[in-house]
Amino acid sequence: MRTPVRIFPLVASLVLLAGPAAAQDLGPTGPVPYDIIDGWPTRFAGEGFAWGGNSGVYAESPDRIIVLQRGETKLPDPVPEGFAGFVGSIGINALSGQGRTWQNCIYEVDGEGNILKVWDQWDYLFAGTDGPGPHRIRVSPYDPERRIWVIHETAHQIFVFSNDGEELLMTLGEKNVPGTDETHFGLPQDVAFLPDGRILIADGYENGRVIVMDGDAKYLSEFGERGEGLGQFNVVHGIAVGPDGQIFVVDRDNLRVQVFRQAGRGFEPVEEWTGFGMPLDIMVSGDRVWVTDLRPAKIVQLDLEGNRKYSFNLPSEGPHRYLEMHSFAVDSDGNLYGADNQHARIQKFVPKAGVDRNLLVGQSNGRR
Repeated sequence: MRTPVRIFPLVASLVLLAGPAAAQDLGPTGPVPYDIIDGWPTRFAGEGFAWGGNSGVYAESPDRIIVLQRGETKLPDPVPEGFAGFVGSIGINALSGQGRTWQNCIYEVDGEGNILKVWDQWDYLFAGTDGPGPHRIRVSPYDPERRIWVIHETAHQIFVFSNDGEELLMTLGEKNVPGTDETHFGLPQDVAFLPDGRILIADGYENGRVIVMDGDAKYLSEFGERGEGLGQFNVVHGIAVGPDGQIFVVDRDNLRVQVFRQAGRGFEPVEEWTGFGMPLDIMVSGDRVWVTDLRPAKIVQLDLEGNRKYSFNLPSEGPHRYLEMHSFAVDSDGNLYGADNQHARIQKFVPKAGVDRNLLVGQSNGRR
């Protein structure tokens, strides 16, 4: 059993974000291939409140997008001039926790940005934790029930809900109790799913490991440890499954993505992809990999060998500005949804008319 290395996530994140950008070759870089929709989604927070850090998003369809946020933010009174519906517009960084309230942590919107449902019956799961809160929302593409997985970083827990959000089907981990054994986590960050039913847990911020579980979420094995070498991690922030048993792990604070392949029932490191400012989320479709990155905020497209194919920077000024795209998702129409955990909102990106589809997130040489 390893002794966990304690890190204070918020402090570490803010220090890293403030650091200098490393020199890097981004490969081909061009304009944003999307239009960003104004006023999406419709605001629903009560008087005196705004969105909190939007940390996760899952697009089940173009008309059902489920968003995970770290509660809502109580606004200063009076509200400073220039408030544009999100706290980043008045200089509040949601990561700081200023005004955080554990309410309306999960909500659904349709394609027009109208609120379909707020899962406020589950807010109590996130209350009573001292830290940022929930981190990711995922669904297995192989699950006929389309169950909703929510990673609750701060409480060291993972929740599995029915697709409609009415039932809590499973709870993994013990609330506010970190650990390195088979039933505890240390600030888990993400989850991914293998075609054979196995589950991969990115565990995470405090523990430098990936846990392998069976289809019933029972522990099978793990790989990785804290460090900087190949196969070691310093904040396992994201994870995705590619073709032929490849596993792509966002090794955030080592500023890289590591690639693993299956070796028997285990996994072995193959290579590392470097040159990132600070990678956050990752998606694989066909023969393409997309990574949201910082310094500056951008999206990077690579092939399965790690060659950079196209990057575009996110707006840093104006009404659609980003501080980070903490999580992203794509619907079946090719629309992109980007959750900003610091400015505290989510935005919808629609492909520009006539755009080369190969530049779009979630596209693989023009194929879905």
